[in-house]
Amino acid sequence: MKAPKIDKKKPRVAVAMSGGVDSSVAAVLLKKEGYEVVGVFMKFWSPPSRIFANSSANFCEFENRCCSSEAEIRARKVAKILNIPFYIFDFSKEFKKKIVDYFLGEYKMGNTPNPCVLCNKEIKFGLLVERALALDADYVATGHYARKMQNAKCKNQNDNSKCKIFKLLKAKDKNKDQSYFLWRLNQKQLRRILFPIGDYKRKEVEKLARNFKLPVLGIKKSVEICFVQKTINDFLKKYLKKKPGKIIDSRGKILGEHDGLWFYTIGQRRGIKLPGGPYYVLNKNVKKDFLIVTKNEKDLYKKELIVKNVNWISGKKPKLPLGVLAKIRYRHSPSLAMLIYNLKLKTYIIKFQKPQRAITPGQSVVFYLPVKKLIRLDKGEELIGGGIIC
Repeated sequence: MKAPKIDKKKPRVAVAMSGGVDSSVAAVLLKKEGYEVVGVFMKFWSPPSRIFANSSANFCEFENRCCSSEAEIRARKVAKILNIPFYIFDFSKEFKKKIVDYFLGEYKMGNTPNPCVLCNKEIKFGLLVERALALDADYVATGHYARKMQNAKCKNQNDNSKCKIFKLLKAKDKNKDQSYFLWRLNQKQLRRILFPIGDYKRKEVEKLARNFKLPVLGIKKSVEICFVQKTINDFLKKYLKKKPGKIIDSRGKILGEHDGLWFYTIGQRRGIKLPGGPYYVLNKNVKKDFLIVTKNEKDLYKKELIVKNVNWISGKKPKLPLGVLAKIRYRHSPSLAMLIYNLKLKTYIIKFQKPQRAITPGQSVVFYLPVKKLIRLDKGEELIGGGIIC
């Protein structure tokens, strides 16, 4: 007589639902794969438009694009269609402290930060994972265009769970790939993360949304920072006061006056307001409050940069020096470079094969393995780590 079959508990996954196409399709795909799906909508901080001294209420005319009331309504509709539980996590205070305050602080120090990178680490794959585990979820899933692959090689086959390494890969849709923003993730987080749409192209995702009759098509997707209403400078002007200083050229000649170093970034051409231009922002001297400019755009090209706060996806530093494909901005094409470690200075240095334009302190630089280091993967598929440009 055969033993009765025991139904194995379905793995539970909390899907971060923003009310957009990508996260909605991610939820559908996971449910079709047999997961027990739970919808989660995250609320982030929005800048108050009016603050009354005698009231604890902030009145916002602008809502954070990632978590607007319209986005919440759409996410609820999708959850209802899928017949799944729907929760709201309010991370407003944590978002303000960990992301917005960091953003403003970096600008005050003369840097140009990327808040989305930190948000992924601290909020979307930090606080969300913690809260999801409290709901007995086994995984957290998002609509990010990225993939992960498990390396099952293990020296101690008796303890496979501790030695399986998860690799972070580019998405199938290279134009939509978001692996750049995920370089701060670690193995503990990757074990709990799913990227359901990583193997799809955007057009395929839109087609799936249409086939599933999801009310999320035709929504304009913003490429700006979610808590910035108009421009970054408009946002900075609300929170950082003007601090005039001298504008000089590379030889030290005074050319004019700037409004505050935080209103400028490396490579910027507009807004310098000097006669006889165009001028480009070449550098900043925070101690002396100098904005250094040049009329020669070639001055912006450099072959070397220093990296701090380096994170390795595997949790272990690779053998250096190492040839990599380095990417200094999200929309920047990865460029061949050599990653080295200077023992004397105790710092990582990237030396590019070809000069790169406007290497900007505060921005993220990420490292992909070139084709010769990969097995069964396309050129530059695996993201091995990243850091902050000094």
